[in-house]
Amino acid sequence: MGKNVATNILHLIKRFKYQITIILGVLLVGFFDEDSIMKYIELEYQISDLKKEIVKYENKYQNDSEEMKRLQKDPKEMARIARKRYFMKKDNEDIFVLSTDEQDSDNTSSDEATE
Repeated sequence: MGKNVATNILHLIKRFKYQITIILGVLLVGFFDEDSIMKYIELEYQISDLKKEIVKYENKYQNDSEEMKRLQKDPKEMARIARKRYFMKKDNEDIFVLSTDEQDSDNTSSDEATE
């Protein structure tokens, strides 16, 4: 019985050798090759992510360009940005920075004196 099964399988392979070869070739090239379908799909996702990133940076560039134009036209704008981003102040001002960040009670920052 085992000999009949092996003979039948060999007979099927001989009969459909071209179809089997084509199917195996398509599978090898389509899924296991360097330029496979899987690699193509992965690269398409990567391209999509990079396009989104390009749009994000183009918007950032537009905003920064507009801000730069405002800075060149109005010196008060430069003072406003310096005060907002870099906590600069006038001589007669005090600045208080409020933070909602929670800090661990057992961690001490480098500004605190420890005994």
